[in-house]
Amino acid sequence: MRNKNVAIVGATGAVGREFIGCIESRGIPLASLKLLASARSAGKTQMFRGQELTIQELTGDAFDGVDIALFSAGGSISRQYAPIAMKAGAVVVDNSSVFRADPAVPLVIPEINARRIADHQGIIANPNCAAITTLVPLWPVHQVNPVRRLIVSTYQAASGGGAALMEELEQSTRAYLDGKTYEPKVVKYPYAFNLFSHNTAIDMATGYNDEESKVIKETRKIFEDERIAVSATCIRVPVLRAHSVSMTFECERPITPAEVRGLLEHAPGVRLVDDWANNYFPMPKDASGQGDVLAGPHPQGSVRSERQVHQHVRGGGSAAQGRGIECRADRGTALVTRDQKPPHPRAR
Repeated sequence: MRNKNVAIVGATGAVGREFIGCIESRGIPLASLKLLASARSAGKTQMFRGQELTIQELTGDAFDGVDIALFSAGGSISRQYAPIAMKAGAVVVDNSSVFRADPAVPLVIPEINARRIADHQGIIANPNCAAITTLVPLWPVHQVNPVRRLIVSTYQAASGGGAALMEELEQSTRAYLDGKTYEPKVVKYPYAFNLFSHNTAIDMATGYNDEESKVIKETRKIFEDERIAVSATCIRVPVLRAHSVSMTFECERPITPAEVRGLLEHAPGVRLVDDWANNYFPMPKDASGQGDVLAGPHPQGSVRSERQVHQHVRGGGSAAQGRGIECRADRGTALVTRDQKPPHPRAR
């Protein structure tokens, strides 16, 4: 993005504001930054590098002169406006699920397959948040000892549902503590002090909700390996930011916990947090506001084979063969819990 004209579509949303913050905090030099949103947000202002930028309405001619357009305004907006941005000459980086399954669209995690950016034909897709959290720490293992089976349980924060869901968690928690009734507006079920299956539709043919299906399909596309057997269980938890992931994986050949830890120590985008003496491992509070996946390996008392490992992840996501790892990260964070889980009956 260096010295490019950049537009952010959905600039007033939770992810759009994160885009702005990341560009500013990392000091990425831009030629210009255009903030686009709905008509009701047009005319509002946003500070960027000491200057007040006016938010503009998203229209068909908003992409004139734009080199890179970052989209995070929902699937319907991406479906309608990404082709318009492409026609105007912009490269679209899309955060929705609209283009992820398209074989012609690269699905990119920079720490894993940045080389695929060169294959784009105008659109680059950003993976699902839980998939990113899971795959960043798993990739170093897969490179040296291919993962054949992966069982993932995610514990996903309100941030994955945007600003409205974060606000619902805050408001419903206050109401609960004050002894007041709160009627859910964004999700079907009470959010404060509660857990529930990820608030997406269930495919009646497979039994997976949409979030789980994304993790399964995107793992295979990003790793470019359709043979990986993947099962996912995605749960929404009452945490504001930083998803967590628990994973058990089985590799092609035996692998030791020490080998897994050694691979994660130098993995891009991964930071180990594993203070066994103080029982201190990755937590969402530590993952929030920073870019790494926090990972904490754990030994397991009994494993079904030397090729099976359990990991705990926050914000990134990882699975190890024969042991456990916890991780946290703020961009689709994942937590790998410390309890060993048996193979999921839906694993395939």
